[in-house]
Amino acid sequence: MSSKSLPDTIGALRSDEPLSARFAHRSVKDELRSNLIAKLALKKPLFPGIVGYEETVVPQLINAVLSKHNFILLGLRGQAKTRLIRMLVTLLDEKIPYIAHCEIRDHPFAPICKACHEKIREMGDETPIAWLSRDERYVEKLATPDVTIADMIGDIDPIKAARKGQNISDELTVHYGLLPRANRGIFGINELPDLAGKIQVGLFNIMQEGDVQIKGYPVRLPLDLMLVFTANPEDYTARGKIITPLKDRIGSEIRTHYPSELAHGIEITTQEAWTTRVSAVEIRIPDYIREVVEQLAFSAREDKRVDKRSGVSQRLPISVLENVASNAERRALMTGESVAVPRVLDVYAAVPSITGKLELEYEGEMKGGDTVARELIRLAVGKVFTHYYEGESMTPIVQFFDQGGSLKLDETLPASRMVQELGKVPGVLERTKKLGLNASEPDAVRAGAGEFVLEGLYAHRRISRNEETGFMAEARRREQPADDPRTKTVKRNYQ
Repeated sequence: MSSKSLPDTIGALRSDEPLSARFAHRSVKDELRSNLIAKLALKKPLFPGIVGYEETVVPQLINAVLSKHNFILLGLRGQAKTRLIRMLVTLLDEKIPYIAHCEIRDHPFAPICKACHEKIREMGDETPIAWLSRDERYVEKLATPDVTIADMIGDIDPIKAARKGQNISDELTVHYGLLPRANRGIFGINELPDLAGKIQVGLFNIMQEGDVQIKGYPVRLPLDLMLVFTANPEDYTARGKIITPLKDRIGSEIRTHYPSELAHGIEITTQEAWTTRVSAVEIRIPDYIREVVEQLAFSAREDKRVDKRSGVSQRLPISVLENVASNAERRALMTGESVAVPRVLDVYAAVPSITGKLELEYEGEMKGGDTVARELIRLAVGKVFTHYYEGESMTPIVQFFDQGGSLKLDETLPASRMVQELGKVPGVLERTKKLGLNASEPDAVRAGAGEFVLEGLYAHRRISRNEETGFMAEARRREQPADDPRTKTVKRNYQ
């Protein structure tokens, strides 16, 4: 529909039979339901960009919309809850008519506010109408303890009453809040438990009965909207709770979750992280680095030192990958190279983007956030290294260090020089082929891959590393008595 061809009065809309029939009054939930059915029939993607919910969350959300339920998304931080409810607007009509200048966007054929009733009584079919886009039909509010009924529902405006000479109890003196202004659309409330109990009472009253009292005056507002909420399970005990009558009026409670597969997490992080940037150097992120960054988040979610009630947000790997890319970019700019390839060193440099996103248990607090973050990186490197090199013999590399060899890879070394240094360790560069590399790769790519091999051996305690001397032999443990159970051989993955 082009803007020029759309009717601009109630009479013109009524005389256009196809449009009139199309926009005959139907509820928002009916509209969402019918548009969802049409999309399902055409097998169109419903929520592009939402990864890992295809078999879990999305089917439940579809059921809620088909059932015409108000619903709540319940999950830990960083699980795309807000993004998901914002994408519901794609299920709304592209444009709908409303009575022009109406604060609550009344339907031309079924107005609910007193001002529109009076306007239609005076102007009849000449009452002007305007058209509302789908994006304008979504209203969102972050719940905080200081939110008032006036914010959500409305308040008496004495200035408006004085200006028009009306009684203060007249509906025309009401200044409408967010909820009425979301009429004929979707109203989303983030972090619902943070909303004060009395405000939640006002919500379910207008949801169920369609009326509310403003400063002691009853106002009848049979609003037409879908209410969607988000909440964190931790909030039920930590900061607030959802009152029972409101929970009872929420049709569906849908649980969200973190990515269940590493591939899903990598896809989300790649999609969200700002790594394709305008720069003087080309930033090329190897797959194994993406895997290390994502494995870091997976390991943190399983670690007993990290508070599982708070969760580990998907924003952690996104921020880490951005920092990793930036550190590689900084190094390339300093050394005058044209290609920036992140290394494991850059993941350690991204510790500041990790510590602020981890809520630690007592044991973790005792060790300190930096220490826990570094240990998680080491664990992640070890797991990714196992994925690529399980069963691969690393004996020549380990023997080089056992025989007194050492290798210090300074961050400021140019990639060409770093490749030369790595070439002194027998077998390191040859084993980078397992990462999909060949001899024609740029030096920066080969250098990063070679360092990954050494970092993997360090993660498995086959070799050691410190800031002063770099990579070297693993310190030997003191010999234990023969009958000591600690001397039993532990089977390794490597030879």
